[in-house]
Order: sequence, then structure tokens, then C-alpha cells
Amino acid sequence: MLQQLREEARGLGKPEWRPLLSYVAELHAQSVKPAAYPFPYPWEEIGPGYWGAPAFGHWDIVHQIIDVLPAEPEHARKQILNNLAGQQQDGLVPGVVWMRTGKGEWGHDTGHPPVWPVAVQDYCDRHGSVDLIAACFEPLTRQIGWFERFRKSDEGGFFYTDILNHSWESGVDEGVRFDDIATGPYACVDATAHVYWLYEHAARWAAVLGLSASEFRQKADALRPFIQRKLYDSETGFFCDIWAVGDPAKRRMAYEGMWPMVVGAATDHQTQCVIDGNLLNAERFLTHHPISTVGVSDPKFELRMWRGPAWNSMTYWAARGCIGYGRGDAARLLLGKALDNTAEWFERTGEIFEFYDPFGGDPVKVQRKPQTPHNEPSRAYLGHNPVMAMARMWEQLDGRE
Repeated sequence: MLQQLREEARGLGKPEWRPLLSYVAELHAQSVKPAAYPFPYPWEEIGPGYWGAPAFGHWDIVHQIIDVLPAEPEHARKQILNNLAGQQQDGLVPGVVWMRTGKGEWGHDTGHPPVWPVAVQDYCDRHGSVDLIAACFEPLTRQIGWFERFRKSDEGGFFYTDILNHSWESGVDEGVRFDDIATGPYACVDATAHVYWLYEHAARWAAVLGLSASEFRQKADALRPFIQRKLYDSETGFFCDIWAVGDPAKRRMAYEGMWPMVVGAATDHQTQCVIDGNLLNAERFLTHHPISTVGVSDPKFELRMWRGPAWNSMTYWAARGCIGYGRGDAARLLLGKALDNTAEWFERTGEIFEFYDPFGGDPVKVQRKPQTPHNEPSRAYLGHNPVMAMARMWEQLDGRE
């Protein structure tokens, strides 16, 4: 099972990373379970060390899919289709699918960050396959319809239910952006950027399939200036939620402000401010293990899940965004530092953790959710650790800008 991934790990990246990478390749293989409702194919769990295991999905599975490409393309394709297997008629793609009873159970009114089309496009870019795009196009348009019906903000843009009821649909549990903020359907920077990406993929796939792309192209072209003008804070050179733009009392330096750059919706000037003024700024996000999820100078920063610690998946997306704007130098720096620290703690503990102390301290001492029995990072955790993909990207950059 996943033998090509194991072989790739033995020669990927820095030699000191390879014990970690080999462990992760083996963990991928051990995490594959037999097909069960709703999955038509064997499915890969988030990781056996996850507190809620066994479970599948959220945006974790997207990171896992990207991690196994290009070594295991067939396994990746099956996980893409598994991810869409539970899509509801109204278009909602389930967030986490709990498999504790042997069959899938999930909430039917809350989604997750819709970054899965990136994995589809990566697969097709490598294999030139139109078949997968054809299979995924209708689910994509249905999910777009769900966001437009249930997550559209009155002022433009889109929101996650974090701003309504703290259900953490954004994937960022207990995020600092929603502390002491009035509830309402206000435009969230991450949700708006993610829907922009849905439009971009829909336009691209429609053209590939010989269909009209004009509807989705027009929607993307209308949303881009909204992001650039309404969600960008010139004082910090960073993006933020609509209620915080220009208001220091409400503004939080949370990593989610990078998403417009990641999805390609920022101007070139805005992107350089995001990268040089924020991601590469040691007073904000460039920590020993980058990127911190909250800027270290923000008063809300703390060593607690999503309120400061570093998640390798978010470092991956930050690096990917940098590359999209020609900043391979920044991407290589972020990836190298994150992998160095991850490998160091693997050497010490034999574990890979859900998230890390951004200052390089013991991950076990970082809080998860103090009000629950699960108050330290999960171990043997794949969902937010696309370290194979990170090492692959670092190696391909090879010092080039």
C-alpha cells in the first residue's frame, strides 16, 4: 500500500528530514481504511492520533491528497471522489465525517473551507486528465450555489458561520477574529477568498469542458475588486474581515489575512506588502517555526490552538501563494524553517504533531482546548501536515526566485 510514496520519502528534501518523511509516508499507508458509507473507495483517515479518530475530511483530506501527489495519483483521485461522495442535494459538502460507528455521520448544515478544487487541478495538471474535471464540475457548481444561497453577505463577499454562532466552519476553532465581535452575516476574508477560488476553478473547468465560462468569470471578476478594496487594510499591509478594515480596535493580525494572496485575488502591490511586511516580518508571522497563526505582536497571541501556534498546512498555503506571485525566495524560507523544526521534534519524540510551538518549544506544552480533555496537540496526525508536499516544493524551488 502506497509503496511509491515510501520510496519517494527516502530521497526527498534534506537528509535530516527523511526519517520524518518516511514516517509520514508509512502513516499515510496505515491510515487507509476499507470502503464504507458514504465512501465508494478505501478512505484515508485524518490520522490515528486525532482525538476524534476515526474521521475523514474537513480540509484535512485536501492536505493529505496534495501530500501523496505525485507519488500515488490513483489513491489521491479516490480520496477526491470520496470527499464529494457525501455532498448533499443542496450543494453542501460535509465537513468532518465521523466514522466511529463504522459508517459516516456528519452535520448537515455546516460546511468546511472549499479548497478541494485545488487538489483536483493539481491532479489534472500532472496527468492531463479531463475525466476527473468532468466528474467534479457539477459538484463544484452545486457547492457554489450553496455558498451563494446560504453564505452570501449583504455588503458583498461571503461569510463562515463563525461570525454567527462560533461553529468554526472556517476550520479555525476559537479564532481570535471572532472575540468580542457582534454577530451577523458580515464578509469574512477567508470565506470570500475561498469562494473567489471556486469561481476561478469553475471558469477554468468550464472552458476545458467546452462549456461557457462567462458566468463564473464575471463573478470572479466582480469579487476580486471587492477583496482588493473592501478587505485590505493599508495601515498593516494585510487583508482582514470587513468589520476590521481601518479599525485597530477590531483588527486582529490573524493568518487568514493571507488568503487573498494565496488565491490570486490581491494586487501585486498588496501581495508584496503581505509577504514582506507580514509573512517575512519577525514581529508578525515569521517565527522560528513559521507561520504563526496570529501575529506575535498581536495582544491576542497565545500558545493555544489557532491562536498562535504554527500549522504546517498553513505554511504550505502561504508558500504556495508566494510562488504564485513569483516569490519563490519567500516560499523556500518558510518551508525550510517549518520542516527543520518539524524534523527536529520528530527526532526528539518520534511523533508528528497537529500543530507546533512557533518559537520552537515542546509541542506537547502548547494548549489545544483548555476547557476540554483534549488540551494538547494530537499526535500521529496527517490532516494538517502535508510535509511531503512541502519538501517536494522546497526541493523544486532549489533556491530560485
